[in-house]
Amino acid sequence: MTGPDEPRRSGLRDPQRAVRGLGAGTLALEALVLLLAIQPIRVVGGDLSGGAIGAVVALAVAAILIAGMMRRPWAWHAGTVLQGLLLLSGLLHWSLFALGVIFALVWAYAVHVRRVILG
Repeated sequence: MTGPDEPRRSGLRDPQRAVRGLGAGTLALEALVLLLAIQPIRVVGGDLSGGAIGAVVALAVAAILIAGMMRRPWAWHAGTVLQGLLLLSGLLHWSLFALGVIFALVWAYAVHVRRVILG
């Protein structure tokens, strides 16, 4: 048992690494889903402009770059900004807003897990 002055132990060998992996995995999954969603959105969702496709590709590239930078202290903030940009891309097409809501919730959960594990 730990006393009130002792830090809580998560049971993980390297909590920092586990949390970085969670953030990187979340962003990598987001990038993959964004890239794979382009064609179904075009076919089913209707008019997806070239600008919207460019925005999706740019967001996916940014997600991959941020996933690779998760060791940097600012990467979690950049990931949060990325979620906001994805939500804003909903102005280009409604389905991008839906993806933005889903990934914002997933990112919020990852940030919550980070706070619980690292304190």
